[in-house]
Amino acid sequence: MTDRALLDRARRVLPGGVNSPVRAFLSVGGEPPFVARGAGCRIWDSEGREYLDFVGSWGPLILGHAHPEVLEAVTRTARDGLTFGATCALEVELAEAVLARFPFAEKLRFTSSGTEAVMSAVRLARGATGRPRIVKFDGCYHGHADGLLVKAGSGLATFGTPSSAGVPAAVAALTDVLPLDDEAAARALFERCGREIACVIIEPLPANAGLLVQRLEFLRTLRALCSQHGALLLFDEVISGFRVAPGGMTQLTCIAPDLVTVGKIVGGGMPVGACLGPATLMDQLAPLGPVYQAGTLSGNPVAMAAGLATLRVLERPGTYERLEALGVRLGDGWRTALRRAGAKGDVARVGSILWACLQDGPPSRTWGCIRPDGAQAYATFHRECLRRGVWLAPSYYEVAFVGTAHDEAAIDRALAVFSEALAAAAAPA
Repeated sequence: MTDRALLDRARRVLPGGVNSPVRAFLSVGGEPPFVARGAGCRIWDSEGREYLDFVGSWGPLILGHAHPEVLEAVTRTARDGLTFGATCALEVELAEAVLARFPFAEKLRFTSSGTEAVMSAVRLARGATGRPRIVKFDGCYHGHADGLLVKAGSGLATFGTPSSAGVPAAVAALTDVLPLDDEAAARALFERCGREIACVIIEPLPANAGLLVQRLEFLRTLRALCSQHGALLLFDEVISGFRVAPGGMTQLTCIAPDLVTVGKIVGGGMPVGACLGPATLMDQLAPLGPVYQAGTLSGNPVAMAAGLATLRVLERPGTYERLEALGVRLGDGWRTALRRAGAKGDVARVGSILWACLQDGPPSRTWGCIRPDGAQAYATFHRECLRRGVWLAPSYYEVAFVGTAHDEAAIDRALAVFSEALAAAAAPA
């Protein structure tokens, strides 16, 4: 069946024909292909077209599609049952493997998604501190829970206003939104209402509004303010965890948060998330403590097996060094392609996560400094790349991922396509 026929069918039964809005390709134009299968660093659509994939299911496929060791673990485990709604040994094994990579933490609670992990962590922070307010940062995405779907207004800090219909203003009002990269704004907020703040939640490497690489001094200031005022510091490492280092940005920054949420890679391509922290905090979750959190599919054995297999492959010597080298190759080549084409832009990169910031100057560190004309340029670039067989995120504000299934030849092929796409985008209509 053709992509067009599938899209027509999908639009009759799914809102917009999709189950997640970005998949509709609205911000880049055109109609989304329907992916039929994947292997290594490539995917194929329903009409048989092949693409080099730099999305990797939005980050979890650090080993590529259908990695044989992950597939073997999943199929072996599935033969014994898909789900039990009871505790299994694989939950314990994966928990031990995750905690070994985050030494500050002693216990964790598995969920079925990153959104659930963050929801649980925020509730735990409120329960542990007895405080109602949370603080997030403009441009950081933490899933679609009501209290986190808010954005900043003018000024250094404002009460949150909903970014989605269906979020009551009273719920959003408990969320303060600060600009990234602004210590003065954070200090001012804590001076004003520090005793009401349960937690500060931040992506230590914001990667849902471009790749907004933060200064270490800024993150250290947040740690100090939380400690001073009795609030908890929550690192949302759903994207960066296990990706930029075994212990994510928590390892790279040498900053010990109070709680960390992870997802994506920890499920090896299956739906998994987790919240982790010291035992004194985690033991406040039910059944030991008063903070309720539950999930029928949490700790699902098939998902646990996929996550364990993924982490075992990642811990092999040289894996992260290779990811770094591939990231450097793609980032440097992309930057060169932009320069040779006379196009505005630079490439932000941390490890195997990359983003092309298509405007003059260095890549932005804040959401408010990203110019909207970059999105227009990216839409054209994206269409030209897709036409030539390179699959990039269908949104300017999303990042690209490199995985172990990529090799130098795949990177070089993508760079050749980038050059062709930039030239085509610059050509007169």
